[in-house]
Amino acid sequence: MEPILLPAHNPGPMTGSGNNTYLIPGRHGSATLIDAGVGEPQHLADLAAALGGGRLEAVLVTHGHRDHAAGAPAIAAAHPAASFRKRPWPDEDAQYVVPWRSLDEGDQVQVGDDVLTILHTPGHSPDHLAFWQESTRTIFTGDLVVQGSSVMIHWSRGGDLGQYMASLERLLTLNPLRLLPAHGPVIDDPQTIVAGYLEHRRQREQQVVAALSAGLATVQAITESIYDGLAPALMPAAQENVRAHLEKLKVDGRATDQDGRWTQ
Repeated sequence: MEPILLPAHNPGPMTGSGNNTYLIPGRHGSATLIDAGVGEPQHLADLAAALGGGRLEAVLVTHGHRDHAAGAPAIAAAHPAASFRKRPWPDEDAQYVVPWRSLDEGDQVQVGDDVLTILHTPGHSPDHLAFWQESTRTIFTGDLVVQGSSVMIHWSRGGDLGQYMASLERLLTLNPLRLLPAHGPVIDDPQTIVAGYLEHRRQREQQVVAALSAGLATVQAITESIYDGLAPALMPAAQENVRAHLEKLKVDGRATDQDGRWTQ
């Protein structure tokens, strides 16, 4: 059955219009929820209305960032029979006191008459998962892509740009027809959007390399040269992205770091 979009009602500078969660109807009135939101009362009310007296069987969480996982305790209180599943990230998971069950690469979850295959897609976070519904060629992509925007790679909290780009490449190999992201609209042209994301990252890498070639040596200086005019509130996120690019260049043997000063 077609997933039901349930907005998490948490708009903000880093979440845009807010998170998408998806309720997948199953058998005999049961259903599975993709991502937990943040526990907003309206989200809980929307979930109850969509269930229509049915039973929430499981909550599958794409990753442990707050806007995806923090609603788990409130959902657990309202739906005590539900199980909560994600790939372990102990330091993050401990913030949300529910009995987490482990999901990982290659696992399969029965959802009604269909199956979701679990894909480990790290990079945005170390625990990030996507859920592949082969029968409809649909992927629930969490924070891998956001149409019309870019995804933050929070290096200081486990982000890894090389892994992220590999995860995007993996999406392309599945040749999906549709992506259901955790932010923004449904993506009906996955190949174009994902290829565009990869090209954007390659162009950003070229900008970082050019800044290094020009003698800029700190994350702050490189960020200010690339993101000239960016709102101050967004500058910390931009610095995280630049640091992620520099760390990728270091892994690739194209940059070195000496006490916070970067060179080629």
